[in-house]
Amino acid sequence: MRVALLQITSSDDPAENLALVRAQMAEAAADGAEFILTPEVTNCVSTSRSHQRAVLHHEADDPTLAALREEAERLGVWVLIGSLALKTDDADGRFANRSVLIGSDGTIRARYDKIHMFDVEVSPEETYRESEGFRPGTRAVLADTPWGRLGMTVCYDVRFPHLYRRLAQAGAGMLTVPAAFSHVTGAAHWESLLRARAIETGCFVLAPAQTGTHRARRGQARRTHGHSLVIGPWGEVIADGGPAPGIITVDLDLSEVAQARRRVPSLRHDRDFDGP
Repeated sequence: MRVALLQITSSDDPAENLALVRAQMAEAAADGAEFILTPEVTNCVSTSRSHQRAVLHHEADDPTLAALREEAERLGVWVLIGSLALKTDDADGRFANRSVLIGSDGTIRARYDKIHMFDVEVSPEETYRESEGFRPGTRAVLADTPWGRLGMTVCYDVRFPHLYRRLAQAGAGMLTVPAAFSHVTGAAHWESLLRARAIETGCFVLAPAQTGTHRARRGQARRTHGHSLVIGPWGEVIADGGPAPGIITVDLDLSEVAQARRRVPSLRHDRDFDGP
Protein backbone atom coordinates (compact mmCIF):
# COMPACT_ATOMS: atom_id res chain seq x y z
CA MET A 1 0.00 0.00 0.00
CA ARG A 2 1.53 3.31 -1.06
CA VAL A 3 0.26 6.38 0.80
CA ALA A 4 1.05 10.05 0.27
CA LEU A 5 0.60 12.75 2.91
CA LEU A 6 0.28 16.28 1.56
CA GLN A 7 1.90 18.85 3.85
CA ILE A 8 0.62 22.28 2.88
CA THR A 9 0.32 25.88 4.11
CA SER A 10 -3.31 26.73 3.45
CA SER A 11 -4.28 30.39 3.33
CA ASP A 12 -7.77 31.80 3.95
CA ASP A 13 -8.50 31.63 0.18
CA PRO A 14 -10.22 28.30 -0.66
CA ALA A 15 -9.69 28.64 -4.43
CA GLU A 16 -5.95 29.17 -3.97
CA ASN A 17 -5.72 26.18 -1.63
CA LEU A 18 -7.66 23.94 -4.01
CA ALA A 19 -5.26 24.66 -6.89
CA LEU A 20 -2.30 23.69 -4.69
CA VAL A 21 -3.89 20.46 -3.46
CA ARG A 22 -4.92 19.35 -6.96
CA ALA A 23 -1.38 19.83 -8.24
CA GLN A 24 0.09 17.85 -5.33
CA MET A 25 -2.48 15.08 -5.76
CA ALA A 26 -1.49 14.65 -9.40
CA GLU A 27 2.18 14.53 -8.44
CA ALA A 28 1.54 11.97 -5.70
CA ALA A 29 -0.55 9.76 -7.99
CA ALA A 30 2.16 9.90 -10.66
CA ASP A 31 4.54 8.54 -8.01
CA GLY A 32 2.25 5.57 -7.45
CA ALA A 33 0.28 6.70 -4.41
CA GLU A 34 -2.97 4.76 -3.98
CA PHE A 35 -4.20 6.70 -0.94
CA ILE A 36 -3.63 10.47 -0.62
CA LEU A 37 -4.27 12.39 2.58
CA THR A 38 -4.54 16.14 3.16
CA PRO A 39 -4.38 18.07 6.48
CA GLU A 40 -7.06 19.57 8.68
CA VAL A 41 -8.95 22.59 7.28
CA THR A 42 -7.55 21.97 3.82
CA ASN A 43 -9.91 24.50 2.29
CA CYS A 44 -9.42 27.49 4.60
CA VAL A 45 -7.23 28.41 7.57
CA SER A 46 -8.75 31.50 9.14
CA THR A 47 -9.28 33.01 12.59
CA SER A 48 -11.95 35.42 11.28
CA ARG A 49 -15.52 34.15 11.69
CA SER A 50 -16.84 36.86 9.38
CA HIS A 51 -14.39 35.84 6.66
CA GLN A 52 -15.32 32.20 7.12
CA ARG A 53 -19.01 33.05 6.73
CA ALA A 54 -18.17 34.86 3.51
CA VAL A 55 -16.08 32.12 1.85
CA LEU A 56 -17.29 28.79 3.25
CA HIS A 57 -20.08 26.60 1.87
CA HIS A 58 -22.41 23.82 2.92
CA GLU A 59 -21.13 20.35 2.04
CA ALA A 60 -23.50 19.96 -0.91
CA ASP A 61 -22.20 23.17 -2.49
CA ASP A 62 -18.56 23.10 -1.44
CA PRO A 63 -16.28 23.58 -4.49
CA THR A 64 -13.24 22.01 -2.82
CA LEU A 65 -15.12 18.81 -2.05
CA ALA A 66 -16.63 18.63 -5.54
CA ALA A 67 -13.27 19.18 -7.23
CA LEU A 68 -11.38 16.67 -5.08
CA ARG A 69 -14.06 14.04 -5.70
CA GLU A 70 -13.56 14.57 -9.43
CA GLU A 71 -9.79 14.44 -9.01
CA ALA A 72 -9.94 11.19 -7.02
CA GLU A 73 -11.95 9.55 -9.79
CA ARG A 74 -9.72 10.97 -12.54
CA LEU A 75 -6.56 9.72 -10.85
CA GLY A 76 -8.11 6.46 -9.62
CA VAL A 77 -6.98 7.02 -6.01
CA TRP A 78 -8.57 7.08 -2.58
CA VAL A 79 -8.44 10.45 -0.83
CA LEU A 80 -8.85 11.53 2.76
CA ILE A 81 -9.63 15.23 2.89
CA GLY A 82 -8.23 15.73 6.37
CA SER A 83 -11.00 18.17 7.05
CA LEU A 84 -13.05 20.91 5.47
CA ALA A 85 -14.51 23.88 7.30
CA LEU A 86 -18.17 23.76 6.25
CA LYS A 87 -21.30 25.73 6.95
CA THR A 88 -24.14 23.98 8.78
CA ASP A 89 -27.82 24.70 9.38
CA ASP A 90 -27.26 25.00 13.12
CA ALA A 91 -29.24 27.82 14.68
CA ASP A 92 -26.12 29.26 16.31
CA GLY A 93 -24.34 29.47 12.95
CA ARG A 94 -21.38 27.32 13.95
CA PHE A 95 -19.42 25.44 11.29
CA ALA A 96 -18.48 21.76 11.01
CA ASN A 97 -14.86 20.60 10.99
CA ARG A 98 -15.45 17.55 8.79
CA SER A 99 -13.06 14.86 7.56
CA VAL A 100 -14.20 13.21 4.33
CA LEU A 101 -13.06 9.89 2.85
CA ILE A 102 -13.44 9.58 -0.92
CA GLY A 103 -13.19 6.34 -2.91
CA SER A 104 -11.33 5.97 -6.19
CA ASP A 105 -14.68 6.27 -7.99
CA GLY A 106 -15.21 9.74 -6.51
CA THR A 107 -17.94 8.71 -4.08
CA ILE A 108 -17.97 9.79 -0.45
CA ARG A 109 -17.34 6.68 1.65
CA ALA A 110 -17.35 8.23 5.14
CA ARG A 111 -17.66 11.52 7.02
CA TYR A 112 -16.39 12.36 10.48
CA ASP A 113 -17.00 15.59 12.39
CA LYS A 114 -14.22 16.43 14.84
CA ILE A 115 -15.40 15.56 18.34
CA HIS A 116 -12.96 17.40 20.61
CA MET A 117 -12.73 21.19 20.29
CA PHE A 118 -9.43 23.02 20.77
CA ASP A 119 -10.36 25.44 23.57
CA VAL A 120 -7.01 26.23 25.17
CA GLU A 121 -4.77 29.03 26.37
CA VAL A 122 -1.29 28.03 25.27
CA SER A 123 -0.03 31.45 26.39
CA PRO A 124 -1.55 34.92 26.84
CA GLU A 125 -0.63 35.59 23.22
CA GLU A 126 -1.90 32.26 21.82
CA THR A 127 -5.47 31.39 22.80
CA TYR A 128 -7.94 29.25 20.86
CA ARG A 129 -11.70 28.83 21.29
CA GLU A 130 -12.59 26.43 18.50
CA SER A 131 -16.01 25.70 19.99
CA GLU A 132 -17.05 29.31 19.45
CA GLY A 133 -16.93 28.82 15.69
CA PHE A 134 -17.27 25.04 15.26
CA ARG A 135 -19.82 22.62 16.67
CA PRO A 136 -18.37 19.33 18.01
CA GLY A 137 -19.20 16.01 16.42
CA THR A 138 -20.83 13.25 18.45
CA ARG A 139 -20.00 10.01 16.62
CA ALA A 140 -16.82 7.97 16.13
CA VAL A 141 -16.40 6.71 12.57
CA LEU A 142 -14.87 3.59 11.03
CA ALA A 143 -14.56 3.15 7.27
CA ASP A 144 -13.66 0.19 5.08
CA THR A 145 -10.97 0.64 2.43
CA PRO A 146 -9.34 -1.82 -0.01
CA TRP A 147 -6.45 -2.19 2.48
CA GLY A 148 -8.35 -2.55 5.73
CA ARG A 149 -10.49 -0.67 8.21
CA LEU A 150 -9.73 2.98 8.93
CA GLY A 151 -10.52 5.00 12.07
CA MET A 152 -11.06 8.72 11.40
CA THR A 153 -10.04 11.46 13.84
CA VAL A 154 -8.87 15.09 13.61
CA CYS A 155 -6.07 16.99 15.37
CA TYR A 156 -7.00 17.72 19.03
CA ASP A 157 -8.72 14.31 19.20
CA VAL A 158 -5.20 12.86 19.57
CA ARG A 159 -5.18 13.89 23.25
CA PHE A 160 -8.10 11.56 24.04
CA PRO A 161 -6.77 7.99 23.91
CA HIS A 162 -10.10 6.30 24.69
CA LEU A 163 -11.35 7.31 21.22
CA TYR A 164 -8.45 5.52 19.52
CA ARG A 165 -8.81 2.42 21.69
CA ARG A 166 -12.49 2.17 20.76
CA LEU A 167 -11.67 2.49 17.07
CA ALA A 168 -8.92 -0.15 17.24
CA GLN A 169 -11.06 -2.59 19.22
CA ALA A 170 -13.79 -2.14 16.62
CA GLY A 171 -11.41 -3.24 13.87
CA ALA A 172 -9.31 -0.27 12.75
CA GLY A 173 -5.79 -1.09 11.60
CA MET A 174 -5.11 2.47 10.43
CA LEU A 175 -5.87 5.72 12.23
CA THR A 176 -5.92 9.11 10.53
CA VAL A 177 -5.01 12.28 12.46
CA PRO A 178 -5.01 15.20 10.01
CA ALA A 179 -4.00 18.35 11.85
CA ALA A 180 -3.29 22.05 11.96
CA PHE A 181 -1.29 21.67 15.17
CA SER A 182 -0.14 24.74 17.07
CA HIS A 183 3.55 25.52 16.56
CA VAL A 184 4.12 25.65 20.33
CA THR A 185 2.24 22.50 21.36
CA GLY A 186 3.42 20.70 18.24
CA ALA A 187 7.06 21.09 19.18
CA ALA A 188 6.33 19.76 22.66
CA HIS A 189 3.75 17.03 22.13
CA TRP A 190 2.92 16.15 18.49
CA GLU A 191 5.26 13.21 17.91
CA SER A 192 4.88 11.82 21.42
CA LEU A 193 1.09 11.78 21.23
CA LEU A 194 1.01 10.12 17.82
CA ARG A 195 3.54 7.46 18.82
CA ALA A 196 1.56 6.76 21.97
CA ARG A 197 -1.67 6.28 20.02
CA ALA A 198 0.10 3.86 17.65
CA ILE A 199 1.68 1.87 20.50
CA GLU A 200 -1.55 1.65 22.50
CA THR A 201 -3.59 0.41 19.54
CA GLY A 202 -1.10 -1.47 17.36
CA CYS A 203 -2.27 0.65 14.42
CA PHE A 204 -0.57 2.58 11.66
CA VAL A 205 -1.09 6.29 12.34
CA LEU A 206 -1.26 8.63 9.33
CA ALA A 207 -1.03 12.30 10.29
CA PRO A 208 -0.88 14.87 7.45
CA ALA A 209 -0.28 18.37 8.81
CA GLN A 210 -0.52 22.03 7.98
CA THR A 211 2.80 23.85 8.28
CA GLY A 212 4.30 27.32 8.50
CA THR A 213 2.68 30.76 8.66
CA HIS A 214 -0.75 30.92 7.03
CA ARG A 215 -1.44 34.03 4.99
CA ALA A 216 -4.65 35.76 6.03
CA ARG A 217 -6.47 38.62 4.37
CA ARG A 218 -8.61 39.05 7.48
CA GLY A 219 -7.98 38.08 11.09
CA GLN A 220 -4.76 37.02 12.76
CA ALA A 221 -2.29 34.84 10.86
CA ARG A 222 -1.78 31.36 12.32
CA ARG A 223 1.43 29.37 12.60
CA THR A 224 1.40 25.57 12.54
CA HIS A 225 3.94 22.89 13.36
CA GLY A 226 4.19 20.74 10.22
CA HIS A 227 6.08 17.45 10.62
CA SER A 228 3.48 15.22 9.01
CA LEU A 229 4.12 11.76 10.43
CA VAL A 230 3.59 8.14 9.52
CA ILE A 231 3.91 5.94 12.62
CA GLY A 232 4.13 2.14 12.53
CA PRO A 233 2.07 -0.13 14.81
CA TRP A 234 5.14 -0.78 16.99
CA GLY A 235 5.47 2.97 17.57
CA GLU A 236 8.35 3.69 15.20
CA VAL A 237 8.46 6.87 13.08
CA ILE A 238 8.38 5.69 9.47
CA ALA A 239 8.35 9.16 7.89
CA ASP A 240 8.58 12.77 9.11
CA GLY A 241 7.70 15.59 6.73
CA GLY A 242 9.79 18.21 8.55
CA PRO A 243 8.79 21.89 8.55
CA ALA A 244 8.57 22.58 4.80
CA PRO A 245 5.56 22.01 2.52
CA GLY A 246 5.80 18.89 0.38
CA ILE A 247 4.65 15.33 -0.25
CA ILE A 248 5.55 12.43 2.05
CA THR A 249 5.21 9.08 0.26
CA VAL A 250 5.65 5.73 2.00
CA ASP A 251 4.91 2.06 1.37
CA LEU A 252 3.07 0.29 4.18
CA ASP A 253 2.72 -3.42 4.94
CA LEU A 254 -0.59 -3.82 6.79
CA SER A 255 0.41 -7.28 8.03
CA GLU A 256 2.57 -5.47 10.59
CA VAL A 257 -0.61 -4.59 12.50
CA ALA A 258 -1.32 -8.24 13.33
CA GLN A 259 2.36 -8.83 14.14
CA ALA A 260 2.43 -5.96 16.65
CA ARG A 261 -0.79 -7.09 18.30
CA ARG A 262 0.44 -10.65 18.64
CA ARG A 263 3.54 -9.42 20.42
CA VAL A 264 1.59 -7.25 22.87
CA PRO A 265 -2.15 -8.14 22.78
CA SER A 266 -3.17 -5.33 25.12
CA LEU A 267 -6.38 -4.57 23.19
CA ARG A 268 -7.74 -7.83 24.64
CA HIS A 269 -6.57 -7.22 28.21
CA ASP A 270 -9.08 -4.63 29.45
CA ARG A 271 -10.37 -5.26 32.95
CA ASP A 272 -13.11 -3.62 34.94
CA PHE A 273 -12.00 -1.87 38.11
CA ASP A 274 -13.44 0.15 40.97
CA GLY A 275 -12.95 3.88 41.56
CA PRO A 276 -11.98 6.60 41.64
